[in-house]
Amino acid sequence: MTTSQQLQLLRAAARNNAEWCAAMCRAHGVAGEFGAGAWAAAVRTPLYYPDAVTLEPATGRDALVARIDTASPGASVKDSFADLELAAAGFHVLFEAQWIHRPAGAPTAPSDLVWDVVGDPDTLRSWALAWDDGAGDADLFRDGLLADPGTFVISGRSADGRVVAGAVATRSEQVVGVSNLFGPPHAAWPLVLHALGRLFPTLPVVGYEQGDDLGVALRHVFEPIGPLRVWTHGG
Repeated sequence: MTTSQQLQLLRAAARNNAEWCAAMCRAHGVAGEFGAGAWAAAVRTPLYYPDAVTLEPATGRDALVARIDTASPGASVKDSFADLELAAAGFHVLFEAQWIHRPAGAPTAPSDLVWDVVGDPDTLRSWALAWDDGAGDADLFRDGLLADPGTFVISGRSADGRVVAGAVATRSEQVVGVSNLFGPPHAAWPLVLHALGRLFPTLPVVGYEQGDDLGVALRHVFEPIGPLRVWTHGG
């Protein structure tokens, strides 16, 4: 892969992730805006979701910070190219990760689970409770996501009908992004990749992972394509 191709993939992955963040925000009644170099929301975003996502390298720090609410605790920025210096603006690094990419048509391991795309509120609730695993954040996934044309909530069920694995897929023009993967890793990735191969056979798959989860993704034919950082304000 050339440097130019890698940068193109990074831009596509960042844009895709920002589109997912925008969809989650809309489901919570929060409006974000795609502007110069970044997507950003002027009011605080839902739990776990950034207030801004950079879309281009070397995005201007001051203009970006001015677009989000740093007066409320916990504002965050997804620095998609790991090239911002936000410490002087009162931020610190929350975590670092790697963008990952998997070519369209790459081979997929078999799965014993039955997959489906969630299509109604009751099923979404069952999926969210399985994703949450008792942490108390299942209400994050609201019914408005079901009407979003680019959002596909993938559910994996065991032989007894229980939701045991899944993910959110976000379709954009050039790629399909995976987020919120849950379930035993040896079962979750084969399930989700099999579903994506059926739903979007011509699109590369992107996402980001860190630590042991990154190692698992690499074993499923992903490759790292560049670093990202998430910064949080205050604290």
